[in-house]
Amino acid sequence: MENNRSKHKPRVVVGLSGGVDSSVAAWVLKEQGYEVVGMFMRNWHDTTGTLAGDCPWYDDRVFAELVAKKLDIEFHFIDLSEQYRQRVVDYMFAEYGRGRTPNPDVLCNREIKFDAFLKAALELGADYVATGHYCKTDTVVSPADGQTYHRLIAGDDHNKDQSYFLCQLNQEQLAKALFPIGDLEKPEVRRIAAEQGLATAKRKDSQGICFVGKVDLPVFLQQKLAARPGGAIVEIPADWAGYVEAGHDPYAPYAYHENDGTQVGEHNGAHFYTIGQRKGLKVGGKPEPLFVIATDVDANIVYVGMGERHPGLYRRGLRIRPEEMHWVRPDLAPTAGDTAPREYLVRIRYRQPLQRATLRVDDDGWGIVDFAEPQRGVTAGQFAAWYAPDGELVGSGVIDA
Repeated sequence: MENNRSKHKPRVVVGLSGGVDSSVAAWVLKEQGYEVVGMFMRNWHDTTGTLAGDCPWYDDRVFAELVAKKLDIEFHFIDLSEQYRQRVVDYMFAEYGRGRTPNPDVLCNREIKFDAFLKAALELGADYVATGHYCKTDTVVSPADGQTYHRLIAGDDHNKDQSYFLCQLNQEQLAKALFPIGDLEKPEVRRIAAEQGLATAKRKDSQGICFVGKVDLPVFLQQKLAARPGGAIVEIPADWAGYVEAGHDPYAPYAYHENDGTQVGEHNGAHFYTIGQRKGLKVGGKPEPLFVIATDVDANIVYVGMGERHPGLYRRGLRIRPEEMHWVRPDLAPTAGDTAPREYLVRIRYRQPLQRATLRVDDDGWGIVDFAEPQRGVTAGQFAAWYAPDGELVGSGVIDA
């Protein structure tokens, strides 16, 4: 039986999204000699808050089918909307309700594409699953324990590198994952699609929440989170005494109180705002724009600061709870009692340039990231991901506060 199986081409199920990247990924795999199967996921039904005309799923499916037909590959459709609602959207609502800002795309990859979708692909007899992410993988024998580990590496196109979105994958998931376009740049992907006559060659890239599309976020969130009108918008001056207090914990957010500043407006719910946000405040008459520097969902207060360089927008470091520390490379995690800081390159949001920092794990298991330069918009609920100098994504964790 084993000898029989070895004569067959490895079978790969590609997540065809209706976009150019996954289309070319399928073409590359076919050129490499794999048995390629296309599968389209429907993950969202509700259009509440979705901006008109943005990324309707049925158009995506049509394009995915056209690509499968052009490549002469098997095509399947799967509805994972219930899993997506339970494991991504409900989490997103819960995090916003706590005054945190989640990253649904990271959750979508961990919980849907490389879990629910992967399981469905395996039921189709797949050896691997593939997507159109701009990143790469390889394997290495670890000097720590002599075992072989899968590495997740940034894509060659630094403008499109999507390894950050995959920062929560584990070794079992990476063992089944292929990223065929990780060594290509976007213009080359477009060129290949055009040369091969793929229907997606000139199609615009999708934007917004994974599988939901562009949304009016307050309208979308009001499906589950009630508006709380009449909340105060309080402006904190740049010379607030708390910014120079010696006792402030550099890894924690500043703790503001309503009487630390001046009320300059009202809002409909602090949970609809996120750190660094500029739009939607509806407060005019200022020499420079106002930015959200903190929210208090219990007291329903949004704190703002004026100008891009307001000190409330910047933090030297951050903390990650022990249960939120995730090592893509578990062999590189510090052993018990090893609290020495290690140098990494860290990013706290997609497409942010990598920042020099140290990471240490304290005696209680908390991850402490200390940046070489203060960082703008450190936001609870987002993911911090740390990389080795060669572009390997080593681990990640949810920013605690």
